[in-house]
Amino acid sequence: MINPDQIKPDMPVVCSQDGQFATVDHMEGTDTIKLKKDKAGQHHYIPLTWVSSIESGKVKVDRPGDQAMQEWSTVSPKS
Repeated sequence: MINPDQIKPDMPVVCSQDGQFATVDHMEGTDTIKLKKDKAGQHHYIPLTWVSSIESGKVKVDRPGDQAMQEWSTVSPKS
């Protein structure tokens, strides 16, 4: 199981194919990662359950980047 305390601001978020598609802004609670704003100025949120590992200072998710970007949320689950 992934320890949310290991996830730090500015860590790269990489997909299952090792391509970076986002950067961590910060943890929202214990089960959601808030990502830094994209080029359009929008924050996105991904669940901690997507994280398969934390290696070499990177957060790796269990799906391809295109899929992750289709499935991420633009609304904080805390809203």
